[in-house]
Amino acid sequence: MLQIQTFDARAGGNVIYKALAHPLAAEAIGRLHDCLVGPVAIYDPDGIAEALLALYPMPIDVLFVHDVALVGQQRAGLTARPLTDLSASAPGTVLIAAFDAGRIAARIAHLLPKDATVLTLDEARLPEAMLSVRGRYLDKLNFATNFAFFRDADGLSTRLVSANYWSAYGAASVRLWLRLFGGDGAVLATWEQVVPTGPGGFSIDSRQVRDRFGLTPFTGQLFIHALGVAGHDVVKYALDTYATNNGVSLSCTHDANAWPSDRFAGLPAPCPDERVVLWLQNSHAVPIPAGAVMLDRMGAEAPVALDRPVGPFATVALDVGDFLPAVHWPAQIEIRTGRHVVRPRYEVTRGERIRIAHVNVERDNIRPDPAIATLPEQLGRGYLLPFPVLPRARFRSLVQPTPMAAEQRNLPLRLDVFDTEGRRVHERFLGCLPRDHGLALDFDDIAVDEGHAELVYDFRDGGEADGWMHALFRYEDRRSGHIAESSFGAHIFNTVMTFKDEPQSYSGAPPGLSTRLFLKLGDARRRSFAVLIYPASASWHPRSSTALQLHDGAGRMIAETALSIPCSGSTTVRPHEAFDADLLTAAGENGYVLVRDQTCRLFGYHGLMDDVGGFSLDHMFGF
Repeated sequence: MLQIQTFDARAGGNVIYKALAHPLAAEAIGRLHDCLVGPVAIYDPDGIAEALLALYPMPIDVLFVHDVALVGQQRAGLTARPLTDLSASAPGTVLIAAFDAGRIAARIAHLLPKDATVLTLDEARLPEAMLSVRGRYLDKLNFATNFAFFRDADGLSTRLVSANYWSAYGAASVRLWLRLFGGDGAVLATWEQVVPTGPGGFSIDSRQVRDRFGLTPFTGQLFIHALGVAGHDVVKYALDTYATNNGVSLSCTHDANAWPSDRFAGLPAPCPDERVVLWLQNSHAVPIPAGAVMLDRMGAEAPVALDRPVGPFATVALDVGDFLPAVHWPAQIEIRTGRHVVRPRYEVTRGERIRIAHVNVERDNIRPDPAIATLPEQLGRGYLLPFPVLPRARFRSLVQPTPMAAEQRNLPLRLDVFDTEGRRVHERFLGCLPRDHGLALDFDDIAVDEGHAELVYDFRDGGEADGWMHALFRYEDRRSGHIAESSFGAHIFNTVMTFKDEPQSYSGAPPGLSTRLFLKLGDARRRSFAVLIYPASASWHPRSSTALQLHDGAGRMIAETALSIPCSGSTTVRPHEAFDADLLTAAGENGYVLVRDQTCRLFGYHGLMDDVGGFSLDHMFGF
């Protein structure tokens, strides 16, 4: 496993990790590496030497620290020595493992050997023009970055869509620094794209990128760095995968999460007539060694390793059937990646149709919390995981609970089902499911024509809970056979009483009782839709006060219409029905609908639907 800290549950993404792992930093550290003259001493004032050397192995001979409590400890395979020994060590190079290191170098100048070359990580700083906050290099807003699975090959293309939500926090001029890596990790293109001033929408289409740079077919990854941002250091987007020749394949996936994880879960094993491919994308400039990536049936603890390395920033396709040939749906697959990759995509092929979805981060820092079993009545049903039940006449809906934390030994769950008007029409105790369970519940066995369902904790047979409840949702068009699937986790919804960081808010402290959801528009061939759900852990307003706000590509709101959803109810929104055709034309290809509500927090799933039975579905993002 890479010895890097990539994410902190309280602070979010680790800024030093992002600063070290940035592709431009990787190039600069490579040049710094070439300047090292041995013996090499490293001074580690901020405790980042281990991450630095994990991402960029270097010939370091001795490591120095100034905290006496750390002297004698092992860091990156070296025994930490007291900084006072530096002058007697006679190094040829002293590398100060810190950014903004001028003051640090001045403080230890009297300890530096006369003939030693002094280098710092300031040699690996991004250009000043790329910094959103120029006075403090390690400000999180300087590293608003993310990866996207990006492809234009084999009859499939990708289109990334989002909006300039940073403008709401005061960002005046936002642009994107973009770098496209091919399947072998080589840089195919680097460019910048200006984002509209104000809350305008934007897109990046693989077909246009390929034409612009004269590229051959590629399947790789797009690194996205938002510059000039304010208020938010996460790059959020929706990514459509569509058939280039207007064929039948169509999928939508959420943003990738900006930090690597040790494990991911929620990868479905293939049905007998399916092929499941995991797209593994190295997020770093250091190769993934053979044996570092492993696939395992969830709960089996018998992982099978990838027996070959993966190059820097490379993309490889791993056929799940090659690793676990005897494992089939409804079994689940756990992916162990050793913090080398951000959230991967997977691709399922059945007949002529291909669908793509994402796995989720399996947390290693969450433990069972006994308090969840005894939440006070003011929090009602507590944690809810809402998801749509699509119209029964056309769609088959399934749900599969997915363990999503390394310490989850069981899942004590109940299913509550609601019609569109918010009436609870069915309740089913699913049991205290073991980690290796094979349950996939088919809603054909439940008498509801359309609405939504919620997974909730139920401890009647014991069990443990940690709040990190997840599930996979699968939908099949009965006419065409097309399938779409999504996955997400639970929250506490719509109560002013709080528990830890719930109900969550997109900005500010909990409780999160407002809604700002992004809904793309689609085009003449593929029209967008969203299923909006009004989940409530406890009693809340009888109906929502929701506005659908149509924005054009420049961010101007050009129309608005009201919507009222019953508490615990749901509805389907179709922009082409909510707004006149001339308004949608005025909105343009980068226009979007903002779902806004200041009285409650809605949850939603969005996608596209065409006339040949193709559709996509994934959870919406907010800001």
